Amino acid sequence: MTRLHDMPDEADEADDGAKAQAQRGIQSLDSTGALLEALLEAARPLPLGDLARLAGMPAAKAFPHLVSLQKIGLLARDAQGNFFPGPLSLELGLAALQRLSPLREAEAEVAPLVEATGLSVALAVFGPLGPTVVRLEESSRPQHVSLRIGTVLSMVHTAIGRVCAAHQPADTLAGALAMDAIRMEGAQADTVLHGDGALRHDYAARLRQIRADGMDQALGRPVPGINTLAAPVFNHAGQLALVMAVMGSSGSYDTDFAGEVGQLLAASARRVSWRLGAIDAGAGEGAGR
Repeated sequence: MTRLHDMPDEADEADDGAKAQAQRGIQSLDSTGALLEALLEAARPLPLGDLARLAGMPAAKAFPHLVSLQKIGLLARDAQGNFFPGPLSLELGLAALQRLSPLREAEAEVAPLVEATGLSVALAVFGPLGPTVVRLEESSRPQHVSLRIGTVLSMVHTAIGRVCAAHQPADTLAGALAMDAIRMEGAQADTVLHGDGALRHDYAARLRQIRADGMDQALGRPVPGINTLAAPVFNHAGQLALVMAVMGSSGSYDTDFAGEVGQLLAASARRVSWRLGAIDAGAGEGAGR
């Protein structure tokens, strides 16, 4: 005899059915999504044949999806018949980017970078008073790192600060440097600025080199016995979003930019830049800025 508690509940059956239907989704939209992903991966306008091939479907199947995407503005088509992101795509992308938090996106890289390098990792943003440490994860190795959350760093004598300086607009850099004396290990403005606000030759050359290398280093300064590598993270507008840095005792790691630690730091910075929409960051592993 069937007991009452063994009988299936109609509400449970309805919930199970709804869950299964939700998991199945709409198959035609899956195909549409494959076309959009293929176009994004190509990163250039594509004709029907190439786009269909990259999405793994016949052109005859792809074409109706592309027509619909064009009608609603997710795609557009140029005079040569190539498909590219349309105005609705741009609006959706900008809305998503505006919701991104650079610090939150970078946070995911901190613990893995500490584990991979065995070094302390800091995140800094360019705040009202200058380059400010907003996150610090210390290594398990004994080392004296005097940084604390809230520390404001020199734009002249620290790697983090110089990376910030290297990517500031020219019209704001002089004003920021004028305040350097109040920062940790700060410099007097006249050591890097002429009276008219122009950068002195040596400092300007250092900033150019930082932009070319995509990274900077500070060896034993401002903290004796501590070496630092710092790399920039950019947002979708190509602006500096924050700086990532690794720090460790002198002699405990290779401070060459092309060394293992330098490459791990650069890769982490690229991944965060990519998540923030930086165009030239690559998919997490491409060339840095």
